[in-house]
Amino acid sequence: MAGRVVAVVGRPNVGKSTLFNTLAGDKISIVKDTPGVTRDRIYADVEWLNEKFTLIDTGGIDSNSDDVLFRSMREQAEIAIETADVIIFVTDVKAGVTADDMAVADMLRRSKKPIILCVNKVDNFDKYESYVYEFYNLGLGDPIAVSASGMLGLGDLMDEVIKHFPEGSDQIDDTDTPRIAVIGKPNTGKSSMINKMLGENRLIVSDIAGTTRDAVDTKIKRNGQEYIFIDTAGLRRKSKIHDEIERYSIIRTVSAVERCDIAVLMIDAETGVTDQDTKIAGIAHERGKGMIIVVNKWDLVEKETGTMEKMKKEIQQKLAYMPYAEMIFVSALTGQRLNKIFALIDSVVQFQCLRIQTGVLNEILTEAVAENEPPNDKGKKLKLYYITQVSVKPPTFVLFVNSRELAHFSYIRYIENKLREAFLFKGTPIRILVRERKEKN
Repeated sequence: MAGRVVAVVGRPNVGKSTLFNTLAGDKISIVKDTPGVTRDRIYADVEWLNEKFTLIDTGGIDSNSDDVLFRSMREQAEIAIETADVIIFVTDVKAGVTADDMAVADMLRRSKKPIILCVNKVDNFDKYESYVYEFYNLGLGDPIAVSASGMLGLGDLMDEVIKHFPEGSDQIDDTDTPRIAVIGKPNTGKSSMINKMLGENRLIVSDIAGTTRDAVDTKIKRNGQEYIFIDTAGLRRKSKIHDEIERYSIIRTVSAVERCDIAVLMIDAETGVTDQDTKIAGIAHERGKGMIIVVNKWDLVEKETGTMEKMKKEIQQKLAYMPYAEMIFVSALTGQRLNKIFALIDSVVQFQCLRIQTGVLNEILTEAVAENEPPNDKGKKLKLYYITQVSVKPPTFVLFVNSRELAHFSYIRYIENKLREAFLFKGTPIRILVRERKEKN
C-alpha cells in the first residue's frame, strides 16, 4: 500500500470532494453544492504512473467563521496539512481569488510543504484562460487549470504531484525490526503505555525521525530484540465538540499504519469498543497489518466472575471482521501485563512471516474439499486445482479454480478457516487470491 500522503485542501465549495472522487475513481465523498458538507476527512489509495499514495479529502477552511463546525473543520485540515507529503490547494476559477484563498495560501506557506495550486471548474480553457492568470497573485507558483467534474487537466495535476514525492518514501523498511503503530481514539492511554515501557525498563535506544512524517518513532530494546513504536497519540483535544475531534485520529492513523507491521489498537476498558474504534481497526485490516487489541484501564473496571470473558465477546462481536486479532487486558498506569505485549508482538511477527510449502498446502486443500464439497450452479461445479503461497506480511495465497464466479465468498472463507486450523496465523490476516485456469481437454 501507499506510503505517501497527499491532502486536498481549500476553502468551502471549490470542488475539493469532486476532485477527490474523480482521482479516487469512485464517489466516496459526499458532493453537494453547500459549503461545509464534507465534515469527515476521507481517504483513498490512488495510483498514478506506478506511483502509489494515499489521498486525503478535507473539509473547507473558512478563516473568518466563528462557527464551531467550521472551526473544527479548519483544525482537521491543519492536521491533514501537517501529515501530508504534498498538498493540493483547490481554488475556484469562477469565484476568482478571494480573501479566504489568500488566508489559506498564507497557512500553507507556513507548512513549508510542496503546494500544488489547482484552479478548478475550468470547463472551457479558451474561455477561462485569462481568469487562471489571476491566481499567480497567491504566490504559490504556476496554477494548474482543471475541471474535476469534466475530468480535464487531471493528468497535468497528477504529474506535478508525483514530482514532489520524497525520494524513497514509498519504500517499506526491509530491516528485521518490527514496526508497531499504536492506534486508537484520543485519550485511551497510547502515550502512557509507551512512556511506562520506557520509564520502567529504561530501554530506550534512540528517538528516530519518521521516514516522511513529523512524528517521532521510539526504538525500544527488550531481551535482545529491537522494536520501533510509532506513536499516534500526539493529538490533543482542541475543542469541546467531541464527535468532530474524535475524527482527528483517522489521518494520523492512516499514515502510521502505512509504515507499520503490526497495529496495536488501544481500547478504553470503561467505554468499550466505539464506532471510531471499528473505523480505526478497519484501516489496519484493509492494509493487511497484524493486529493486537490492547484493552487499557483494566484496573479501573469493577470485576466479577466472567467480566473479562464478557468484554472479550463484546469486542469480538463488534470487530467480527478480524477474528484473528490477539487481545490483552492491561493498565498503562500501573504497568499491569504490559510486558506480555512484547511476547504477543513476537508471536504475530512469526505468523506474519510464516511460509508453507506448496505440497503441504495442497494436502490441506484436498482434505478440505473432501470434508465439504465445493458449490455448484446449474450443473457446473467449482473445481479447486491447487493452492500456493506467494508472499508474506500478510501471508498471501493464490488458489487456482475452474471458475471464479463459482468461488463464492463463503467457500473461500471456509478454505481460509481450514488454513487457520492447521497453522493458526494468530494476529495476522491472510489473503486468498482466486485465479481462474481453463480446464484442459
